[in-house]
Amino acid sequence: MLKHPLLVLVAAGLISVTAPFAAAQNSPSSNDQQSSMSQDGGGHHHGPPDPVERTKELTKHLKLTSDQQTKVQSALEAEHSQMDSLHQDSSLSQQDRRAKMMEIRKTTDEQIRGFLDSTQQKKWDEMQAKREQRMENRHGGPPPQQ
Repeated sequence: MLKHPLLVLVAAGLISVTAPFAAAQNSPSSNDQQSSMSQDGGGHHHGPPDPVERTKELTKHLKLTSDQQTKVQSALEAEHSQMDSLHQDSSLSQQDRRAKMMEIRKTTDEQIRGFLDSTQQKKWDEMQAKREQRMENRHGGPPPQQ
């Protein structure tokens, strides 16, 4: 008879203790929301960035024309598709997959740079330099040379 109320009490106690942690995990912080929107690589986001959101961010940072937006978004969508295919390819080693991902990223970056005017290219180069700097800081050194 005493076991049932005791179990209810213990269960209620566990729920009250774990509920704040579960809520904190499920609600993104403003920093997470901000970083997922950042094109120039700031923050930690998991999974491939959305091409539409990246295009919006680049439009804001680089003042892209509507023609440039169309071209950039197309390049980003192609990159996104290639990355998805690569993630599903289980035949590659992690090192080979990473090398392919970097190659895809580099090709897309070069395509995007080609769509920009000289002023935008300077800003793009600054953004890429900052991204590389963050990568070096995060991984403890420059990316491997190929």
